[in-house]
Amino acid sequence: MSLDTFEGTYGSSVSSPATTDHLLPLANSSGLREKPSKRRLVSYFTLFVPARIASFNTLTFFCLTCVWVISYKLSLQGGDLLFINNNLGLLGGEILISVVSLTAIVTMLYMRKLRRTMRRNVAVLLLVIATALYVYDHGERFEEHGFYNVLVFLAIFIPLNVVIATTYVLFMTIPNFIVILALSLVGLGCGVTLALRHYIALFDQGMFDRLQDIPGECKWQGSNYPLVDLLPSGTQNFWAGSMSCTPSAGDIKADFDAQGYLTASCSTGDAITVDILPDTRRWMLKDKSKWQIFNHRVLDAIVHSNYTKPMLVDEQIQAVVVRCGAQSKIVTRVSPPPSRIPEFVPPANTDTRSEKARDKITGKRPNVIFLFVDAVSHRQFYRRLEKSAAVLKTLHQPGKTRLTELYRYHSLGVSTDNSTKAMYIGAISPGRVNPLPIWAYYRDRGYVTARVETSCEDWSTTYISQYHRSKKYSVGERSLDYELSSPFCMPEFYPATGNSFGNFKGPFSIVARCLYGRHVHEYGFDYIDQLRHELRSVEQSRRRPYMMMLNLMEGHEGTGEVLRTLDNRLSVFLDDLRTSGELEDTAL
Repeated sequence: MSLDTFEGTYGSSVSSPATTDHLLPLANSSGLREKPSKRRLVSYFTLFVPARIASFNTLTFFCLTCVWVISYKLSLQGGDLLFINNNLGLLGGEILISVVSLTAIVTMLYMRKLRRTMRRNVAVLLLVIATALYVYDHGERFEEHGFYNVLVFLAIFIPLNVVIATTYVLFMTIPNFIVILALSLVGLGCGVTLALRHYIALFDQGMFDRLQDIPGECKWQGSNYPLVDLLPSGTQNFWAGSMSCTPSAGDIKADFDAQGYLTASCSTGDAITVDILPDTRRWMLKDKSKWQIFNHRVLDAIVHSNYTKPMLVDEQIQAVVVRCGAQSKIVTRVSPPPSRIPEFVPPANTDTRSEKARDKITGKRPNVIFLFVDAVSHRQFYRRLEKSAAVLKTLHQPGKTRLTELYRYHSLGVSTDNSTKAMYIGAISPGRVNPLPIWAYYRDRGYVTARVETSCEDWSTTYISQYHRSKKYSVGERSLDYELSSPFCMPEFYPATGNSFGNFKGPFSIVARCLYGRHVHEYGFDYIDQLRHELRSVEQSRRRPYMMMLNLMEGHEGTGEVLRTLDNRLSVFLDDLRTSGELEDTAL
């Protein structure tokens, strides 16, 4: 019995999409069942297989979504710095799994043949889930680090999906694309392997030597693959905008004269106002606590004045902000002049000198300039500060000046906390109460001491205040002759509200650190240069050695790219030290 005869006998209703009876084997006149024809099999396939495929797609989407959400949720585990450091590999692996899972879903959306409604519904669901995960945790602290997870996730997800989508389009349009792709991957793999072997060889290379394997000393644990070296400069934060600062105070001219008068002019004709920033050196520990305490204390202490004529500013003030219309300019000075600062006599109960050594300081002592660039590894210094490294190499002049690299300094701790405590107070956990930082020891021995903090933070308060019996004690007044911190607490740079660890504003941000049209570190270098000039202009017979410190935070952020903004100014500073001959009596 043919299909045409069957349809003619029973009518078209049996072939209606509303019923499937006609798909069963039919009986002929002898009562035997006929085998289904090819046409019936095709009809069966077109009706039932799409339903099964749809169910498979739904199940696949569901499973991949679960993997994405669960793995990302696990990557949000938080704790202190030690927890993050010990579990960094695990957290990174969980983020990678979540990226791969979501990428698989997105790839299915445009590669598979799906109903428009399913594609739309899945896309909406993904956006809802992604928004919910962001709302659940978008913190920027070790305890809640969701925003950092988002940045890492997108840094992998976006390039990966761009590559996959591009590959798919090329595959659909270029003949023999698979062959071309295979050859390209082989070539790329060979190139990456050679480049990686080169950077592995460079990793522990210094100026004149390399890290030696010394018995009993710490050594590199496990394999080392410096993949960051494979990335072109700026790759990790190109989307964060330009790393340059746009000059914004070209119409303002302002300066202090020798008598301490501030003179200012503005070519636009707008009224001039002056913000007199407080001198924080004498402030107590309790007033310098970070995270929205120190900065607000500075803002509350600012004196706002209208400028009409040259104004005398208290000699303890180190900086003011001159404003004219929409423009602002920071003006710093070293005050009082070093020639007028008497040699410090330490209190008997905190004198760091031994009784035998108090009257035996003889001979010429070297000056000390301490540049602290936080969160920068040995290799990262060479990777991002190429100009500075080149100038630094020229400072090594045997018989005149000598350069020494301390390869194993990192072994003191995995963070700023332990490393700086070991360096500044000689112990990670001091066994004495009321410890003083190393600059107090220099001051007790006749040095002029100065410290510039470019992050609106006081090191002594942050790291050793817990060892002091009273938070009303002023470590700054006890240990420093000069301190510059106030300009770096201004709300145009340091967040006046919210999280001080923000990624897009403040001393830990991944964008250019600008303040009134200049990089923040430029103000620090300017003050140090002023201080050097003032100290060296003192009459030789009355000149005292100095110990000055500049704290720089450009390396303290998640992308490793902001550090390169420091290179130009740092290289100029180093070159000036070399050409001036200052290093003949100064330790840097």
